[in-house]
Amino acid sequence: MRFTLNIILLICFNLSFLNNSFGDNHNIYETLEIIKNDLKTLERAVYSGSIEINTSSNESSSIGLDSNSEDVLTRHLLKLSEVEDQFRQLTNKFEEINFKLDKLSNRLSKIQTDNQIRFQDIESVISSGEITTQLTSKPKVDKKNQILPGSSQPQDLGTITYKDTETSETSQQIQSVDTTATVLTETFQAEEKLLPLDLTPKKQYEFATSFLKVGDYSTAERAFREFVLDNGEHELAGSAQYWYAETFRIRQLYTDAASAYLEGYQKYPKGKKAPINLLKLGVSMVQIGEKDQGCKMINGVALQYPKANQSVIQKAKYESKKFECIKEDS
Repeated sequence: MRFTLNIILLICFNLSFLNNSFGDNHNIYETLEIIKNDLKTLERAVYSGSIEINTSSNESSSIGLDSNSEDVLTRHLLKLSEVEDQFRQLTNKFEEINFKLDKLSNRLSKIQTDNQIRFQDIESVISSGEITTQLTSKPKVDKKNQILPGSSQPQDLGTITYKDTETSETSQQIQSVDTTATVLTETFQAEEKLLPLDLTPKKQYEFATSFLKVGDYSTAERAFREFVLDNGEHELAGSAQYWYAETFRIRQLYTDAASAYLEGYQKYPKGKKAPINLLKLGVSMVQIGEKDQGCKMINGVALQYPKANQSVIQKAKYESKKFECIKEDS
């Protein structure tokens, strides 16, 4: 575009010179010959990448391109050459990327074909019953070099039997319940006593509560559980059982919390924390998916404990509306 502009400017310059020539009574044919020579010079510059200026006379040299115009044209031609080189490099990179993509696509196709063949072999083995034979037959195990289950070394399919995973424990150590009918408790007989033995039950209760205040809920869980086991008939046992359940709820262990609340409701139905314990039990039941039973417990707070603190009664109504328990009972 700049090159075309230079040509137009050159022609205009020559035409201007033509008008001056008429004013000076010069020969028009000589002026046209000068313009013709200039156009030929520009054509050679386009096709050869350089420019030559022919000056046949003092008059032609005065109207030819000056050195600045030649430098501008040369810079444009060099810039055009650089653009062509960059475009050529981009084309090469694009072709290289296409080649790599084709190669990757072929590799993926081979992997898919190989996996399909493997799956077909597995299906044929399963249909023929070979897998069943391998699972039911007991392999010979070298007792000296026996690899215990759970080790980091790899094992083949069929070398682990049910007896290898058996343990000597008679019960599973868990803290959750499957239904509200069964309550599994955890004992700490094998652990050291957490509560100081030289303190009164009231001081031990305050000692367990101190862990709640500092946010140490796992230690508070142990302390309250130990208090309930050692002081099951004390007047603070019901409150200790409630706070024991709270340690699970705060950590969002709703199944364990429901188990602990249920134990508190069954053992201490007349304790100071009985109304709020029943409310928290209903909320926990809803949170673990037992909405029907949970709603009955939430709505039963006001019926079973009509003299309970009004904050607990209002909280029960709020939870009932929140979980849409009233709509189900109506």
